[in-house]
Amino acid sequence: MLDALRGRLPGRKMPSRQTELVLIPATEHALHAVRHRCRQMVAKRALLSAGASALPVMGVDIAVDIHLLSRLIEDINAEFGLTPQQIDKLQPKLKVATYSTIVGLGSTLIGRAVTRELMLKILTRSGVKVLSKNATRLVPIAGQMVSAAIGFSAFRAIGNRHIEACVAVAEEMLKMQSSIE
Repeated sequence: MLDALRGRLPGRKMPSRQTELVLIPATEHALHAVRHRCRQMVAKRALLSAGASALPVMGVDIAVDIHLLSRLIEDINAEFGLTPQQIDKLQPKLKVATYSTIVGLGSTLIGRAVTRELMLKILTRSGVKVLSKNATRLVPIAGQMVSAAIGFSAFRAIGNRHIEACVAVAEEMLKMQSSIE
């Protein structure tokens, strides 16, 4: 089941995250392509989150959301070249500029290792949605559909906000790289 959640097919090997060190997108076109791929990734995983939210069992959706969201954040960071390992490979000036841009944006998810505690904190920030999602689940069928819709929109909003924060950091890095060269 976890393989299905991760988008893996049985018998198909996925590339190791540690061996795939992608650099920050080098052009505006590459940046838009990465943004598009990440938005598709968010939409697919939001559908999985909605499916878990539709289940009438309390707590399953939170566990699935934490797992899906932590993997999503890691994958988005990797696509933009903003994992801690990728940032460490940058030139010293760019590394400092990257971290200062991240701090300036106030992002808690870019360039950091994603933990369950961090994901739980992010999910509890959208506490009203979680509470209403659980309350609507008590109404048979229609409540589960509303719960799934709330879960989908909350998950997608968190994912898309993170993409836009990564785009802002990557755009700043493009400016920094052009000024250094």
